[in-house]
Amino acid sequence: MPSMTMIQALNSAMDVMLERDPNVLVFGEDVGYFGGVFRCTAGLQKKYGINRVFDTPIAEGGIVGAAVGMGAYGLRPVVEIQFADYIYPAMDQLTSEAARLRYRSGGEFSAPITVRSPCGGGIYGGQTHSQSPEALFAHVCGLKTVMPSNPYDAKGLLIAAIEDDDPVVFFEPKRLYNGPFDGHHDRPVKPWAGHPLGEVPEGYYRIPLGQAAILRPGSAVTVLCYGTMVHVALAAVEESGVDAEVIDLRTLVPLDLETIENSVRKTGRCVVVHEATRTGGFGAELSAQVQEACFDYLEAPIERLTGWDTPYPLAHEWHYFPGPARVGAALKRALEY
Repeated sequence: MPSMTMIQALNSAMDVMLERDPNVLVFGEDVGYFGGVFRCTAGLQKKYGINRVFDTPIAEGGIVGAAVGMGAYGLRPVVEIQFADYIYPAMDQLTSEAARLRYRSGGEFSAPITVRSPCGGGIYGGQTHSQSPEALFAHVCGLKTVMPSNPYDAKGLLIAAIEDDDPVVFFEPKRLYNGPFDGHHDRPVKPWAGHPLGEVPEGYYRIPLGQAAILRPGSAVTVLCYGTMVHVALAAVEESGVDAEVIDLRTLVPLDLETIENSVRKTGRCVVVHEATRTGGFGAELSAQVQEACFDYLEAPIERLTGWDTPYPLAHEWHYFPGPARVGAALKRALEY
């Protein structure tokens, strides 16, 4: 089984689906001849032709709007928004059209589209290339929201998203695109199970949406995380020595609440970690659902570790990141309460 980066795994997923299903199309800004700004679509146009893998104008609303129409008539478009920061011009098409189409047509039409977009910081992209807007889409009924943390999951989840009959917003943490990440920005890589460079099957496989993964079993506290923060959480657990159970959510909507409930009822404590800003972030939803489902089992307040309520700072992004030290301190607070 070959080792792949997340970029290679995503490329493989699209390659597999383009070959399996003639209704699958890939398009977006610079995804064709150039292969995408991060090269996630490299080689696909050459292999499948310009009618199935093609470039579009710089018009995110038009890209997603075209995908909605194509999906309604039986195609399965996979579109790329070059950075998550640029997805806002397409919000109306996603929230008012794609997400509502099945409901408003009484099930006659659906929008089986997948919207891929790199998100998050860690590469010094500044305030307009580092955002994590996943909570905005998790709020919208009719959209599914996905964020993988490693290449194996990225490929399996993207295949599942493409096959889904409803619209899926698929966020890809660009800090994880090109190789291993140990939770720090200034230390040599220390591989562990689930790190971003991993074995990925070349052929078809899928990971069902709505199925979380327990990356590290534990008994003292439950850590809920996704994307880049999975690796920060693992580093924090290793350095703090806390016997934490680390759960990679994989998909925010649908949410695997059963796995979360079982873990928190076992540990009695919960720490939520995400990179996005705190106010209105998805961590608030997680905290509410855990409190509602597990109140009688909780031994301490639920801790939230997030980015700050500021634009993403270019010069200080590793202070903005909820790093292992901040997460480790939260683990100890939960245990000492």
